[in-house]
Amino acid sequence: MRVLRFDDLKQYSDVLRSRRGDAITVRFVEPRDAEELQDYFRSLSTNSRYNRFLGAMSELPKGLLDRFTHVGPDQGFTVIATMMLDGFETIVGEARYAFHADSGSFEFGLSIDDRWHGHGIGAALLKNLECRAAAFGAERLFGDTLRSNAAMISLARKSGFVFGNNGQDWKLVHFEKPIATAAQDIPCASWRIAAGLGAMLASPIGN
Repeated sequence: MRVLRFDDLKQYSDVLRSRRGDAITVRFVEPRDAEELQDYFRSLSTNSRYNRFLGAMSELPKGLLDRFTHVGPDQGFTVIATMMLDGFETIVGEARYAFHADSGSFEFGLSIDDRWHGHGIGAALLKNLECRAAAFGAERLFGDTLRSNAAMISLARKSGFVFGNNGQDWKLVHFEKPIATAAQDIPCASWRIAAGLGAMLASPIGN
């Protein structure tokens, strides 16, 4: 299996739109983004960090930050959603995902800057993740979140996910959605990764 380098990935990005039409660039994170990504997580509210990582955390421990900013055959992929604010590229959201080729499933977790809640960024990013899942040939898209995470549950419900029990932790709710879109029919640029590099297997990701 080919080991992916950031030089392979940084060319792939997608431009989404917020509810009011703001341009949002979704691109793979790079090692140079580590400090800004850490600042992003620190800036989230305590509740948002708790929901994202399913527990109390004030910042990413070094090992987890390294995992978020590096990619390899044993890891998932991290993308950041950025906007140009006051002339600077600013992270307003992030997502971590992995394709499990053995089960044909695509696992994800995401967060949005509290200051940008209500602008449709979460819905746009989730739609982009579904597009990426189709690119990998996934048959289903799934995630798990705390039962108390009303924002994520609402977003998933509006996006057509079906809910069920986690099976391992009663505090979590599991949601998933079947994917029927063929890779050649998807609008996101990321299909080229699957087409050019073949199916990539990543290990389960942490929330």
